[in-house]
Amino acid sequence: MTAFPGRRVSVESPAGVPDGLPVPGRFAHLHPDDGACLMEAAALLASGRFTDSPAGTHPALAALARVVNDSVDDDARHALWPLAADLADARPAERDYAPLLVGAAVDAARLVRPASRRLARHGRVCRRRAERLAHEAAAGPAARIADLLWWRGPGRRHLEQALGVLCAAPDADQRLSELLREAVTQAREGTGGGAPSREFRCNR
Repeated sequence: MTAFPGRRVSVESPAGVPDGLPVPGRFAHLHPDDGACLMEAAALLASGRFTDSPAGTHPALAALARVVNDSVDDDARHALWPLAADLADARPAERDYAPLLVGAAVDAARLVRPASRRLARHGRVCRRRAERLAHEAAAGPAARIADLLWWRGPGRRHLEQALGVLCAAPDADQRLSELLREAVTQAREGTGGGAPSREFRCNR
């Protein structure tokens, strides 16, 4: 199983979301009066800008949050709403965060489809990449480009395929919510924030 070494997981966010945020809703929105997805709420808290790709959130985590927001039911989405405050500042600098996050999603999907050879292969790829990056020096320009290419290529595809499996599970809301909470916890700790204070959609 892919795991975030030496870090706590699945910690509920104690951060309250200020009054005045838009109503939680699926998909992207043109204006806050129409509602907001989880990442749009995070962007409003971070900078006041209305976007679903705030600079303070790791791209892989933002992609996960958008899929979860768009795929769970209304009750689960409201329960996740306090995470917007943590997502507003959740961009760890460690190069292994993205493959760890994607690997965790793949492992969660393998609990639904344990016989999938493709998921097993993707999990191995993510583990190998995370282990290699964990021992490499701080990222320079070339390393940042390599990481971006991995995320926009195989990393994103592996995440999409894993989330597609999770979205089809009978208890998808629970599985997706737990995965997002765990990912936010790891990102906040990697960012230095301590415990938590339109790519792909698989809407059921």
